[in-house]
Amino acid sequence: MAKVIAVTDAVKSLSEMEARFGLRRVEDEQFFTEWQQELPELNDAERAKLQVLRQRLLYHRAEGDLLEGLVMLLVASPLLEQTGFYDPPFRMQAEAGVEVTVIDGEEILRGRIDVLIMQRQFWALVLESKKTTISTRSALPQALAYMMATPESDQPQYGMLTNGDDVLFIKLVLRPEKQYSLSWVFSLYTLTQEWQGALQVLKKLARIMESAQGTSG
Repeated sequence: MAKVIAVTDAVKSLSEMEARFGLRRVEDEQFFTEWQQELPELNDAERAKLQVLRQRLLYHRAEGDLLEGLVMLLVASPLLEQTGFYDPPFRMQAEAGVEVTVIDGEEILRGRIDVLIMQRQFWALVLESKKTTISTRSALPQALAYMMATPESDQPQYGMLTNGDDVLFIKLVLRPEKQYSLSWVFSLYTLTQEWQGALQVLKKLARIMESAQGTSG
């Protein structure tokens, strides 16, 4: 019988994650162009809303570090709402339970995704949030493990990591090889333009997911 282990206990570093799952990081810029090319334009209303969101973040951040719940309320949730991920055709699951079987079949990693956005049976976006005292990159091994649990291994998987101050996007491909790549880090704490960039990427990913579902169905 396979041994069940919590993802947070089994995967403590990126190198361990890569070794366990035979996963490789791709440095070729053409692998993950979705966060850079043909990004949708934002209208004046969207830009104004992002300015409000940034000022709200700065207001609360001035009192000290933010816990994970506030990061979700002040950053992750507003961005997902503006992008349309909370509306049809997408559905949201919070604290979604997942299991990943390691290649040798002797271990099953079990954990819970903070937010899973789905479109029918397809996973559209995996979101992991951390409190501001923790680096966004620290969530990467855990997020990759969760993303590998997708039931649709032929489609690219996308993830979003945030600690309130920063946002980082992930692209994971499982076939023919297990490969992933990262966007640059969008520094929400620093500039309003970084909010705009993060929102543009999310809007682009939403369009990709809608298009992929349309062609598959």
